[in-house]
Amino acid sequence: MTTQMTAADERQMANAVRFLAMDAVQKANSGHPGMPMGMADVAAVLFNRFIKLDPADPDWPDRDRFVLSAGHGSMLLYAIHHLLGYKDMPMAQLRAFRQLGARTAGHPEYGHAAGIEMTTGPLGQGIATSVGMAIAERMAAARFPGLVDHRTWVVAGDGCLMEGVSQEAIDLAGHLGLGRLCVLWDDNKITIDGNTSLSTSTDQMARFAASGWHVLTCDAHTPTEIADAITAAMADPRPSLIACRSIIGFGAPGKQGGHDVHGAPLGEAEIAAARAHLGWPHAPFEIPDTVYAAWHKVSARGAAAHAEWSRTLASSPDRGAFDAAVTCDPAPLTLAMAAHKAQLLADAPKVATRKASEMALGVVTTALPFVVGGSADLTGSNLTRTRTQKPITRGDFSGSYLHYGIREHGMAAAMNGIQLHGMFRPYGGTFLAFADYCRPSIRLSALMGLPVTYVMTHDSIGLGEDGPTHQPVETLASLRAIPNLIVLRPCDAVETAEAWEIAMASTGTPTLLALSRQNLPLLRRHADENLTARGAYVLQESDGKRDITLIATGSEVELAMTAARMLAGEGIQAAVVSAPSFELFAAQDADYRAATLGDAPRIGVEAAIRQGWDAVLRHTDGFIGMTGFGASAPAPALYRHFNITPEATVALAKNLLG
Repeated sequence: MTTQMTAADERQMANAVRFLAMDAVQKANSGHPGMPMGMADVAAVLFNRFIKLDPADPDWPDRDRFVLSAGHGSMLLYAIHHLLGYKDMPMAQLRAFRQLGARTAGHPEYGHAAGIEMTTGPLGQGIATSVGMAIAERMAAARFPGLVDHRTWVVAGDGCLMEGVSQEAIDLAGHLGLGRLCVLWDDNKITIDGNTSLSTSTDQMARFAASGWHVLTCDAHTPTEIADAITAAMADPRPSLIACRSIIGFGAPGKQGGHDVHGAPLGEAEIAAARAHLGWPHAPFEIPDTVYAAWHKVSARGAAAHAEWSRTLASSPDRGAFDAAVTCDPAPLTLAMAAHKAQLLADAPKVATRKASEMALGVVTTALPFVVGGSADLTGSNLTRTRTQKPITRGDFSGSYLHYGIREHGMAAAMNGIQLHGMFRPYGGTFLAFADYCRPSIRLSALMGLPVTYVMTHDSIGLGEDGPTHQPVETLASLRAIPNLIVLRPCDAVETAEAWEIAMASTGTPTLLALSRQNLPLLRRHADENLTARGAYVLQESDGKRDITLIATGSEVELAMTAARMLAGEGIQAAVVSAPSFELFAAQDADYRAATLGDAPRIGVEAAIRQGWDAVLRHTDGFIGMTGFGASAPAPALYRHFNITPEATVALAKNLLG
């Protein structure tokens, strides 16, 4: 797989990256030249001798994945893509670095340019997400031996390793023995504030080794050492960390090695000095044809590997199954879920929506073999594993259930990586109160448009005795604030089944299910249309002219239904609206929203804070919910204590009606 080339040629390949980074940052008067300059030699060796990709088909399933975890060094990636010949990365894009509308954003943005495997920038996310990519590679290889043979490469900096999520990620990777994952650590001992000794004394080599990694070092500016280290990493069955001992801003004689070169333009004088120091006589953004030719050999090697793989796929008896896995088509779920919902209507089970989720999942995982589940050590509480799912272990990746351990953030990041890999649809569970431990990765799911599914149980004070630390009174509001995230809080087993249909049909939006611990009655009476997909709908209309509208979500829909019956006994006509998703309701047309909500006074009912309810309530409308944290007690006592009851709803309705 290696390409023969002199050290001088390889250094010129690296220098092209360095000067494109310097020139682009200088032109933009903004950016981070230090890391691309310091890691240019490592990148040149990795791409020239080892990596497998085809710029003509950036989504080739068996390509290597390259993740720039230290996303602030984005010009390293953009320069490489330009030099490799990616069609969407002409020199004009490099000249427009960090400008509005350019593909060359300040940090790499998934979907903005070809070949960007994920959005990076929040430090630690790249290395954590890459663990999911490496897991997906092992799962794919177990299912399709002979068709899957690629690796995951990560360039990470000191900041990535300091972030707490990195420990969750490397612990999981070491435990699973992800030997095709290699992290190239930009070990330059510099952060924004200065030398790393200001803030850390951790022996990173010992930390990774203790987590089951293969660790080794190299001089980041000596190609033979870099190549030897990568070769050794590829031969070891463990995930590998290579400490690339680099000089930040390498090649800038007056600034290299200092923190000032991290995140600011070098200045015209220093760039001129670097050109003289490195023997690079070319004008800004000018690359010699010989250097282009060297980089294009990398692309040619990848194209040849791609062509060979395509021939193997064409003759493989697994071709149909492989193509189906890449497609992840949810269509087979339709009939199976329709039958499941019909059975629910017949049985009318009174179950917690977490249990209803487990029941629906049994249908999902049977119909869709590409769905992969997991939980952050709460399988028996989240009810995220079905009886047909076999656990994934270090020695056997043929299963479809991951025990993520008590690593909520690492789990969420890994799920992003599994989804980004492209052959699986992941879901994972924890308690809703711990969504905050997942939030940076949930936000990136939404930002990248990844249809990852988050199963969040114990969704309110209704979980009871575990108390306020576990009762997420404000969490729903904060999650609803994330753009492009669908939050679903179903009220019964039918809505829960419909929520899973929505999640599996999604193509560009993550879905979060907020599920109850306490049992809830079946309130729906028909399921010929997925009403949950409407976001909100009239579950029970008033008998006559509507006097008041009760809008509720999840476990509180039952309370609203009871309140409506009590009001009817006093001659007050109340409609009940179930509103499992504010986001999906906002997407409906204005006439539907108006007809659903009506003109009468409204009361929102949810065992959470009111923030965010302005989507369906006016300032004159009422709200039954929480104003502070919960308490430790059985659920019925808590609902009475916090006055979230049918009686309180009736009293508020009378008050609104005068």
